[in-house]
Amino acid sequence: MYCVNCGVELADSETVCPLCGTRVFHPDLSRPQADAPYPPDHHVKPEDVSRSGILFVMTMLALLPAVICLLCDWRINGGIVWSGFAAGAIGLLYVLIVLPMWFKRPNPVIFVPVDFAAIGLYLLYIDLAVKGGWFLSFAFPVTAAIGLLLTAVVALVRYVRGGYLYIFGGALILAGGLAVLIEFLINVTFGIHKALLWSIYPLAAGVILGGMLLVIAICKPLRKSLHRKFFF
Repeated sequence: MYCVNCGVELADSETVCPLCGTRVFHPDLSRPQADAPYPPDHHVKPEDVSRSGILFVMTMLALLPAVICLLCDWRINGGIVWSGFAAGAIGLLYVLIVLPMWFKRPNPVIFVPVDFAAIGLYLLYIDLAVKGGWFLSFAFPVTAAIGLLLTAVVALVRYVRGGYLYIFGGALILAGGLAVLIEFLINVTFGIHKALLWSIYPLAAGVILGGMLLVIAICKPLRKSLHRKFFF
């Protein structure tokens, strides 16, 4: 007799497969008492780990160094001088990595804009702490543009069936345009150059690659030919 799940050979006296744990039942076969053909498993199985307990420990591990940094900075310098950067970085990493784990099925359409909002707040704190004056003219529009682009891509991929070539083709073209926007804002904010220099190259690459994907998406014979040749 063999296990219907994993195929391992079983003794007639077996009621449970010793390999995979599948219940064994044969209506026409009696169950004589006999020794099992495999030695019993004496390994102690670990207890189920509490998900909320692990997340609570991770939260404490993130909170403890942040509080220590703030207290040390306050004790040494009489105020928050450098500890805000460290505590903010720890909080940002917590939002990016640990916060989605609190949910069994985190929705990326929700957490992607939340992540970029956290990044924007951290950049705002840095701007205010160093009195740079570059947040509204540079950091905010760049963070918002990248966040909107990624959120749109994630939402389309998650909720729209098919049309992935159109989605990623358009995303590559917009990413090239985003590089131009970044260089323009750098020039306006920091006055490095008066003309666009390096952003033309990612723009050209994005337009070419995105255009290729759009052409493949539009041309059905070409798409079938590529599928037969490259199996994608």
